[in-house]
Amino acid sequence: MASLAEIQQPIVGNIRHYEAFIASILQSDNAFVSSICQYILAHRGKQLRPLFVLLSAALHGEIDERTYTGAAVVEMIHTASLIHDDVVDEAFVRRGTPSVNALWHSRTAVLVGDYIFARTYHACLREGAWDMLAEVTRAIHEVSEGELIQTEQSETLSITRPIYFDIIYKKTGSLIGACGAVGALSVHAEPAAVDRMRAFGDNLGIAFQIKDDILDFSPMEETGKPSGGDLRERKITLPLLYVLENSSPADRDRWLDKLSRVREHPEYVEELQQVVIEGGGLEHARQCMMQYRDKAVSLLAAYPASPLKESLLGFADFVLERNK
Repeated sequence: MASLAEIQQPIVGNIRHYEAFIASILQSDNAFVSSICQYILAHRGKQLRPLFVLLSAALHGEIDERTYTGAAVVEMIHTASLIHDDVVDEAFVRRGTPSVNALWHSRTAVLVGDYIFARTYHACLREGAWDMLAEVTRAIHEVSEGELIQTEQSETLSITRPIYFDIIYKKTGSLIGACGAVGALSVHAEPAAVDRMRAFGDNLGIAFQIKDDILDFSPMEETGKPSGGDLRERKITLPLLYVLENSSPADRDRWLDKLSRVREHPEYVEELQQVVIEGGGLEHARQCMMQYRDKAVSLLAAYPASPLKESLLGFADFVLERNK
């Protein structure tokens, strides 16, 4: 598997320019606001989404200010949504470090999320990038709808396979798909190329979310997040869904009953995790993940061999081999 540094190599100079660009967008004359934004910028993780925007753009043309704007918009909107998610979920750890709401409380976290939304939207509008903004706002509406559907399902526990895949496309696939499309749009690629990179991202994003669902069964020492978080929130993800689909009616009712009462009986989390492991749920999820990865990669067959194509192929493998 290619390392992140190897994947970045064809555009390493552009990445440095992007880092300066995004810091300038979140610049504030107020020391308090500036300190929070600096903390957020320092704890963004691997920044896979802006990397994908830059790679998609470079595959189709010359990276310019429009590309940096597009990369900043998708990354900061994703970051703002995570800040808001941590408030809703009352989560105090993000990537192994304190979340914004843990350090500055929920009200401030919500306002900072709004501030980031506004600053990045303003940057996009200042650039006149209506096409990229339309792509990103479509994805935001999909993400929000996906979260709402999942919230409903955590109450009814009636999820089916089509509903599950609709949720993960909307929650994750749509924004990664937007990254691919925004990169191509930023360099004025042909509509067919924009559609192709969106589809690449959609499929890779679905695989990415399945990987997250698998990682939820890993210990916190490996992922930086508490194990079993989805089960604690009564979310039925693909590993558990597979086991429920292949259980007897009596066993299915028993597992759903335990999931319904997991908030009052946290000890059920470990029991349900064991049921999933023994029932082959993780292996099934891995197989589905690779099927979507293969769908994404097949779309790159339209491009001739090049270092940028190799980086995108490496990117697809990298996001699925991660352990956090």
